[in-house]
Amino acid sequence: MAVDSAISSPLGPPACEKDAKALRFIEEMTRNADPVQERVLSDILTQNSQTEYLRRFKLNGASDRDSFKSKLPVITYEDLQPEIQRIANGDRSAILSAHPISEFLTSSGTSAGERKLMPTIKEELDRRQLLYSLLMPVMNLYVPGLDKGKGLYFLFVKSETRTPGGLLARPVLTSYYKSEHFKTRPYDPYNVYTSPNEAILCPDSFQSMYTQMLCGLQDRHQVLRVGAVFASGLLRAIRFLQLNWQQLSQDIETGTLNQKVTDPSLRECMGKILKPDPELARFVRHECSKESWEGIITRIWPNTKYLDVIVTGAMAQYIPTLDYYSGGLPKACTMYASSECYFGLNLNPMCKPSEVSYTIMPNMAYFEFLPHDPNSAGFTRDSPPKLVDLVDVEIGKEYELVITTYAGLCRYRVGDILRVTGFHNSAPQFHFVRRKNVLLSIDSDKTDEAELQKAVENASRLLREFNTSVVEYTSYADTKTIPGHYVIYWELLVKDAANSPTDDVLKQCCLAMEESMNSVYRQGRVADNSIGPLEIRVVRNGTFEELMDYAISRGASINQYKVPRCVNFTPIMELLDSRVVSTHFSPALPHWTPERRR
Repeated sequence: MAVDSAISSPLGPPACEKDAKALRFIEEMTRNADPVQERVLSDILTQNSQTEYLRRFKLNGASDRDSFKSKLPVITYEDLQPEIQRIANGDRSAILSAHPISEFLTSSGTSAGERKLMPTIKEELDRRQLLYSLLMPVMNLYVPGLDKGKGLYFLFVKSETRTPGGLLARPVLTSYYKSEHFKTRPYDPYNVYTSPNEAILCPDSFQSMYTQMLCGLQDRHQVLRVGAVFASGLLRAIRFLQLNWQQLSQDIETGTLNQKVTDPSLRECMGKILKPDPELARFVRHECSKESWEGIITRIWPNTKYLDVIVTGAMAQYIPTLDYYSGGLPKACTMYASSECYFGLNLNPMCKPSEVSYTIMPNMAYFEFLPHDPNSAGFTRDSPPKLVDLVDVEIGKEYELVITTYAGLCRYRVGDILRVTGFHNSAPQFHFVRRKNVLLSIDSDKTDEAELQKAVENASRLLREFNTSVVEYTSYADTKTIPGHYVIYWELLVKDAANSPTDDVLKQCCLAMEESMNSVYRQGRVADNSIGPLEIRVVRNGTFEELMDYAISRGASINQYKVPRCVNFTPIMELLDSRVVSTHFSPALPHWTPERRR
């Protein structure tokens, strides 16, 4: 029931007084984006004025934009690595932040093959919680009646470790789910989950997924929205149901829990939830045993109004599969965030995925924008770039995001490329274009060209004893399988046909490539089951020359042609697949542990 129009918002009529307050906050922040940004920067610089980092650049307590921009360099993670390593090793002095570093948030981006460690402070949880609190008030403008049911969200914690100095290092969502903000969140009729906290917080991915799916099936008529963080995560849940529906049906029929679920607190919690329901069990068996799974989400959860998943950037590749399983339900991308900082939200969450734009909330951090020129040679300390302030970006232009945070990151390049699509009041709205330099991505993994090159080089060493070498290669992320997997096309030069590499050798090449990948990829393979075995497809000799001929026929310059290291254009992939002479999959899991490589 919408509240009185007297307290209506320019965004639309709020669903309740709490929503009205949240929408007024969005309006206030976006109307005053520049003064809010000025205050945020002043607060950060004042709070951290005595840190080693700011003193190094002789800011001398200044908190104005001009001093900040003239004295502080634009940096990358590698520039900060010595300071981060000192904090990780136990140095508790005020290096980056005047507030104690409470933990490290591990980024899905990597440096030298390991997850980046992002320092954070306790008060950042409040800022993240604030952004979360704005999501449902916006969604309620577009989808009425969400207080009449529940959300089936597949949410998981991931493994955590401690640095040598004793600080926790874990992904940002694991940090949030384990926080009191999440565990003791007040009841909100607009944001009720089918999954109990015990299921979300169970560290074993099978037990967690099994019990979350079981609860979702039990509440199937109450489910109004289905979601996961990434599109790939929701598809893994569907695949899990395909593989486990018979045992799930058995548990529903008898009201008892699968013995594979061994976590004591989870068994106790599920014991209070599970009740025998033979009719529901029959229904699940009937639907899941059908040959076609088209529309399975709406068949099992018939009241679902939308899917809540990220389908921007690399996740856009999953949209056709989501449409198949959901019957084309709307896909809501609600917020834009990273380990470094939470940035903003989508004020039109029911728009088409290709039209998603995020409004940056100016209270979250201090934002600057580096004009993005893909053909530029970059910049040096002697020729620093001219950065643009939040309110001064131009519609249609692309920028790389640069942030200054309360936790001590100063003029830090996040690596996201954004295109300005418009403004809400004076706050710009951005379309996420891509991660800079990322070639392949299935889930939260990000593999760049240098990492792929290194993996190919390491694997090709196994071919030397067969007097064979890799002439050319390219790749693509195959998301038709669940989970998706990397496909690498190799053209080989075999100098002795009588001693050519066997299937077993090429399988070992697949594994060698996986061992060379960064820790996020290997964790996805080993612990999260979010990435399938890497596949090498050997193509016949001359295939890459045909690829060049095709590119030149479409207008490429023969002098400037370079083999693309990643392909996703259908005619090119069809050409490659028509030339495949053998396929080989990784025969085992690569090595991975939560501990960082020293």
